[in-house]
Amino acid sequence: MKPVKMLRALVLAATTLPFAAAMSQAVARPVVEVAFVLDTTGSMSGLIEGAKRKIWSIATSILDNNPDAEIRMGLVAYRDIGDDYVTRTIELTTDIQDLYANLLELRARGGGDWPESVNEALDVAVNKLHWTQSGDTRRIVFLVGDAPPHMDYVQDTKYPKTLAVARQKDIIVNAVLAGTARDTERVWREIAQAGDGRFIAIPQDGGQVVVIETPYDGDIIILQNEINRTVIPYGPAPMQKRTEDQTRQLSKVAAAAPASASDMASYINKRAKVSSEAVTGGGDLVSDVAAGRQKLEAVKEDELPVALRELAPEQRMAKLESEMKQRKALNEKLAALVKKRDAYVAAQHDTAKPAASSFDREVEATLKAQLKR
Repeated sequence: MKPVKMLRALVLAATTLPFAAAMSQAVARPVVEVAFVLDTTGSMSGLIEGAKRKIWSIATSILDNNPDAEIRMGLVAYRDIGDDYVTRTIELTTDIQDLYANLLELRARGGGDWPESVNEALDVAVNKLHWTQSGDTRRIVFLVGDAPPHMDYVQDTKYPKTLAVARQKDIIVNAVLAGTARDTERVWREIAQAGDGRFIAIPQDGGQVVVIETPYDGDIIILQNEINRTVIPYGPAPMQKRTEDQTRQLSKVAAAAPASASDMASYINKRAKVSSEAVTGGGDLVSDVAAGRQKLEAVKEDELPVALRELAPEQRMAKLESEMKQRKALNEKLAALVKKRDAYVAAQHDTAKPAASSFDREVEATLKAQLKR
């Protein structure tokens, strides 16, 4: 829309809506929401471990194709009645670091008889996750498992009814089959068709998850750690602790999986262009003030970190401005490295021998296609 037409639209909207609401609508960002409904019984061990390594690259693939979007991801882990849990939910969130931390805690266990509580898990995903209601939202579910649903549980809402609700809510439901079980394939194909999604078959272990290490990973991790040192946690004590934990998360991941840590840093750096974030999920005073989400003078005294409370008001602002300036410079350096890393990874993919289907490649390809609709 041309500037003059946009101004006229805002003026017209202001005659029927509060002006703040009109402005909010004008600058509203599109939303992409993706939920994984994941079988976590014993036979899914290999796939779950692969998902842990690739969740950041999946999030980045969404961001690369939708750079202006707000991205929210969630998880419904499921097993069966008699196991440690039937479903365990991680709500849709922009805090991908928190989702990742929860995913790292998942272990594949349980599963006695063949069918699992698929019906309940789908019902939770469609009806109990907090999907955004605005029109400019893409809502996508990936059901991932190897066993069919229990159809003999009288208390369950069966999947055909749940999928009818999904269509009403404009939620796409894809079905990812791990393995080759014919009885599961029949149901998964029905679910994908009724869910306006895609049926995807992958090996039982999730397929060969390709982890590409690059010459830039080490420097990327170093730079992101320097950026993390500019974080100023604030808010209630639990939120400050969570933010502190997230600033340390990168170093822990780097020690075990440098490529995954580099993936994490790349995602956060790309998000920083619109959010100024160093960690996901808020709680960092530097990013919130830089992005205009918060004002230093509006923060309660007891919700400031001790280091800031000990300073005079003018010194607090000087400290904040110093950290914002440093972060901006570091993020610019990091963006240049991330660009080189992306080119290196793309070249490796282009020259590599085509691999069999795998969880991460199929999910990324499906998201790319469905987000273009």
